[in-house]
Amino acid sequence: ANIYFFFSGLIGRSWAMVFAAAGFKVNLYDIVQQQITGALENIRKQMKELEESGFLKGALSADQQLALISGCTDLKAAVEGATFIQECTPENLDLKKKIFGQLDLIVGDNVILSSSTSCLLPTKLFNGLKHIKQCIVAHPVNPPYFVPLVEIVPHPETDPSTIERTYALMKKIGQSPVKLNKEIEGFVLNRLQYAVISEAWRLVGEGVVSPTDLDLVMSDGLGMRYAFIGPLETMHLNAEGISNYCERYREGMKLVLNTFGPVPEYSGEVEQKVHQAMSEKIPVVPKHLDSRREWRDECLARLAKLKIQMKSE
Repeated sequence: ANIYFFFSGLIGRSWAMVFAAAGFKVNLYDIVQQQITGALENIRKQMKELEESGFLKGALSADQQLALISGCTDLKAAVEGATFIQECTPENLDLKKKIFGQLDLIVGDNVILSSSTSCLLPTKLFNGLKHIKQCIVAHPVNPPYFVPLVEIVPHPETDPSTIERTYALMKKIGQSPVKLNKEIEGFVLNRLQYAVISEAWRLVGEGVVSPTDLDLVMSDGLGMRYAFIGPLETMHLNAEGISNYCERYREGMKLVLNTFGPVPEYSGEVEQKVHQAMSEKIPVVPKHLDSRREWRDECLARLAKLKIQMKSE
C-alpha cells in the first residue's frame, strides 16, 4: 500500500482517518512523540465511537483501519516510501515554508507535496523549491472526515500531472475535490464564507436582527438549500433558468448590493454583542464547546449519510 504522511494536529488526524477508511497506509509525523501518542489515542477513540454509532467510513472495521495508521518523529523515516505528503501545521507562513524546505531536500521526483492551508497562496508557500512542479494546495473543510470538499489550488509552476493525480486521489478516498484554475486570496470557500460572515456582522451591528435569529436564517433557510445545491443552481431553479432569474431579479440584487457597507472591523460593540449571544447559547468553556462540536459532527455525519443515499437514488 502507498504511504501517506501527515502532521498530527486536528486536521492531520481527521485526514489520516479519511485515508485509512479508504484502505491507505498512513504515517503521522510530529516532532514530539507525545503528540503522536495522543493523536493515535484520539483516532482510536473516534473510530470506535463511529463504528458503534454506524458512521464509520469505508468497508474496513475500525481495528483494520487503525492498523493502517502509525506515527514517527524522524522526518526522513516518515517520508520513506511516501507518494503523497499532506502538511497540516498551523497557519504560519514561516513554519510552513520551513517544513516544505526540509521536505524539498529529502523527497524524490514522484512525491506530491500538498498543503492543507486555508488561506496562504501557493506562490507564497512554494516559491524557490526545486520540486515546485510537485507542489499543490489541497485545502479541506474542517472536519474533513464529515465534510468532503477539498479545494485543489496549484502554483503557476505546478505540473498538470500533479493536479490530476491529486484530484484522482481525493476522489478515490471519497472526498469531493474542486479545481481552482488559478490562486486567489481566500480560495473559493473562504471568499464565499467571509462574504456571508461580513453581511451577517453588518446586519447584527445595525440592529436589523439578533445574532441568534441571524444564525436561524442560515440554518433553517439558506443552509437547507445549500446542503444539496449551490447558489447558482438555486438561481437556476428559482426561475425558468439563469437567464430568466437575471431578467427578473438583476435590478433588485444590484439595489440591495449597493446598500452593503464597508468591510467590518470585527471588534468593539458588535463583537461584544455577538459574543454575549453565542456565549449564552454555548458557554465558552471546554465542556460545553466540545459537547456542541460533537453534536455538530454527528449532524454532519447524518447529513453526509443522507446525501450519499440521495445520490444513489
